[in-house]
Amino acid sequence: MKSDLENLKELFKQWSGNFPDNVTVIPPSGSERRYFRLKYQGVSAIGAWNPVKEENSAFLHFTRHFLTYGLHVPSIYSFDPENNIYLIEDLGDTSLFSLLENKPPDTGIPQEIIRLYQESLRELVRFQVKAGKSLDYNYCYPHSSFDTRSMKWDLNYFKYYFLKLHVPFHEGKLEDDFDTLVNYLNNAESDYFMYRDFQSRNILVKGGIPYFIDYQGGRRGPLQYDIASLLFQVKADLPFPLREELLDFYFSELSPFVRTDQATFKKQYYGFVLIRLLQVLGAYGFRGLIEKKLHFLSSIPFALKNLDWWLTHVDLQLNLPELLPAIKSMAGLEKYQKVDVQSMAGKFTVLINSFSYKHGIPDDLSGHGGGFVFDCRALPNPGREERYRVFNGKEKIIIDYLRNSPEVIDFLKGAEKLVSQSVENYTGRGFSRLMVSFGCTGGQHRSVYCAESLASRLKQKYPQIIIEIAHKMLDGLQKFKR
Repeated sequence: MKSDLENLKELFKQWSGNFPDNVTVIPPSGSERRYFRLKYQGVSAIGAWNPVKEENSAFLHFTRHFLTYGLHVPSIYSFDPENNIYLIEDLGDTSLFSLLENKPPDTGIPQEIIRLYQESLRELVRFQVKAGKSLDYNYCYPHSSFDTRSMKWDLNYFKYYFLKLHVPFHEGKLEDDFDTLVNYLNNAESDYFMYRDFQSRNILVKGGIPYFIDYQGGRRGPLQYDIASLLFQVKADLPFPLREELLDFYFSELSPFVRTDQATFKKQYYGFVLIRLLQVLGAYGFRGLIEKKLHFLSSIPFALKNLDWWLTHVDLQLNLPELLPAIKSMAGLEKYQKVDVQSMAGKFTVLINSFSYKHGIPDDLSGHGGGFVFDCRALPNPGREERYRVFNGKEKIIIDYLRNSPEVIDFLKGAEKLVSQSVENYTGRGFSRLMVSFGCTGGQHRSVYCAESLASRLKQKYPQIIIEIAHKMLDGLQKFKR
């Protein structure tokens, strides 16, 4: 049986006349879809494999429809429904988000990027209103409209995959507040095409023109959701005054086609900002906290920043006695700020922990699966002697006790050998992170000493790497709370 990539190569040959001589895997996002860039000399295409047939049908139908309206979406080259694969136009790798990400620091948003946002908003109106009028919504997957059921799915996604992990709440009262919010949002006119994931990663820039991808989850819905998705995309981190300017620009583009009161539109818009932020936090909870994917985990602080701004500046005048206090508590979470994403991305980092087995092994927030866990409970224990109990493994009296023990010396030699082997292998393969944890009974003496000793040895041996050290019981770092 042929693999998905082999089938895509065959499809490429049928379309272009030649097998590709160069194939590049495009990094995955949060879905099961897989993308490849296939090339033969100057001919290039993007090959996609998606096991969900209904989603493929939605994407292909939407694309053909949008192309008839002159919208900037990729052309479809070939489709093999039996093998769940298709070829589309290669629009390059430059997204609006990558332009934002690579701009010089502390220089503000360049005018060219603002122009691209404006062009994208102008096109959004065409998606929503012009193309949306005649679209066949029977192709939508998994749901044809953003109705009460869709909103409750999003809110429950947030409740179970993020809120429940951090903040206590009364489930029945929270559901009452969800009903109040959903009933309010249902007042917005919803007879338009809702892109569903209209954000800067899904806007590719080619020749100074924005092109649009990833709309297969689109459905009938309100206008406000998509503009909220773009302007409150958390990692884009647009300045809040610019968001307001772009919202006004969108409204000016919309006004010739849709008559609506601006004050009412804006109030409803901020309601959709809230539900979008909660849906995004649910996704980050599942992909980041549950699946341990670094990209999603590193986005959580930005989402909380947006939520904090919303709480400070928006009043929907709705009675939400359980939801609002819960998200106020959540917006103040600081533990995710401790994840040093920049150093993880730029250099190889070894995070070394000490912990107590009574309180559990620390979670790995990097997404790489936890690395090594060394059990120090077979080593001599100074904590059993009354005179040592008030000290910890960073203090001289405990250091002297342990460093002269043959068992400790042999234990650390073995740990250093194993960890060094991984450091040398991982740095050569472009990995970014390794986690090493030492546990003992109380998490204060043996594990602390071993963590500090390994950190010192690795720093001398590999001065180019970053060493981070954390002592769960001494520091009380909440980021390791299970």
